[in-house]
Amino acid sequence: MTVSVPPLAIAPSESGRRGIPAGGALEASSSAREVARAWESFAAGEDIETGVRPEILASWYRCRDRYEVDRTLDVAPGARGDDVQRLDNGVIFTTLGGLGALAGREVDHDGAVVTVADGDGRVLGAWGDPSAQRRAELHNLAPWSSWSEQCTGTNGMGTSLEVSGPVTVTGPEHWCEAFHRWSCAGISIRDVVTGSPVASINISRWNAALSELVPAWLTKAAACVEQEIYRRAIYEADKVISEFNRKCDQVAEPFLAMDRGGNVIAANDEAVTLLGLTPGSGISAGATEPAKRWTPDIPGLPEVVRWAKERAQGPARWSGYACLPVSPGEDATPVTLRPVLDSDHVVGMLCLFGVRDGEPYEERVEAAVGPLPRRIVGIRNERLVLLAPSEIRYAEADRNIVWLNTERGRMQAATRGLDNIERSLMSCGFSRVHRRFLVNLRRVAELERGIKGELFLIMDPRSHDSVPVSRRQAPELRRMLGI
Repeated sequence: MTVSVPPLAIAPSESGRRGIPAGGALEASSSAREVARAWESFAAGEDIETGVRPEILASWYRCRDRYEVDRTLDVAPGARGDDVQRLDNGVIFTTLGGLGALAGREVDHDGAVVTVADGDGRVLGAWGDPSAQRRAELHNLAPWSSWSEQCTGTNGMGTSLEVSGPVTVTGPEHWCEAFHRWSCAGISIRDVVTGSPVASINISRWNAALSELVPAWLTKAAACVEQEIYRRAIYEADKVISEFNRKCDQVAEPFLAMDRGGNVIAANDEAVTLLGLTPGSGISAGATEPAKRWTPDIPGLPEVVRWAKERAQGPARWSGYACLPVSPGEDATPVTLRPVLDSDHVVGMLCLFGVRDGEPYEERVEAAVGPLPRRIVGIRNERLVLLAPSEIRYAEADRNIVWLNTERGRMQAATRGLDNIERSLMSCGFSRVHRRFLVNLRRVAELERGIKGELFLIMDPRSHDSVPVSRRQAPELRRMLGI
């Protein structure tokens, strides 16, 4: 693979140095002092709304309330020794290692360190200024350590794994006080099939700011690696479609093929009819492009797919089945899953409806729901908005970004992924009425039928703001609303 990235400028430009005292010390600027005061207040248990960038404040909330990271930590903990199988680790980390080494040579005299981590924040390699590397090693910013947010708090590598795009963390924006003299920027590399992070590349500089060009360089570097992941996703889809076509003539039942993320790549006519897809939608012919794949709206299917991938790592001819509510208003339908393997790795699943074959799926018992969250955090005009669940009418997913329609207007949720928002609000009267919509049932004002009998929820009669209901969810919704 040929990697082409622009030259890396670590040190700030002369215009970027204005306002930074001689030596580039981070703690001397007025903005850094403001962030440091906010950090002291927040870490002491107080809530703040201004003076800190929204993505940093959202990270602080995770560190304090979810991960409970010790802010007095001065050395990153060691990485766990378990070996988690991920997407073509060898190719990805070899490519990232080349980028890291290339960047390390360019920053050799700029007091900077370039690090590469896996999707769990475990550092795999470090390059750069030898003196900066020795200083970084005092904090365990080196291989065999863990810099996930859960382990080490807000930092370039760990925080980049929580969000998409480049992330900068400067001085006292770090959750742990011992890292307040560092400035860092990181970006995650994500699997185009599942959306999950598989790696991160980060640049850190001691007691000085980074150039404003660093995020653009990181974006280009991540894009180079994700091109290889994209090519691999196309290759995997071709393997799954080939296996689907080979088996298709042998079955009369509804039959479809899914990628590793549970997205439909191909389906026969019976499956198209069963799932309510438009005939000739492209799924029938096979959707190799990740953006053209379709996520089925079948409750419980994502958990079953994850279970099947785990179980399929064993016997080569494994199969398993689960009973799922495929059709609204009807009894659960048996669904059999059979893995498609490539070099002993699961690259997809063949899914047969109405058939019980192999190991039965036993639903995992979830832990009891804990206390309701104190707030849901939204982002508007570079500020975090703290929302009570009752203020939210509905949440809408745009891929991994979630938009909140609230009493205070429409805004982006600080938490990514509609599933994560649903877990936070499931005990507050919210219900998933569509794969893209989560609704506060207490705020439903009216119901409306479309021309073809489809159902819409009117959330605000004044604006006629409506939410579509999937036909699969309509019977359960009527039951919950008592109609």
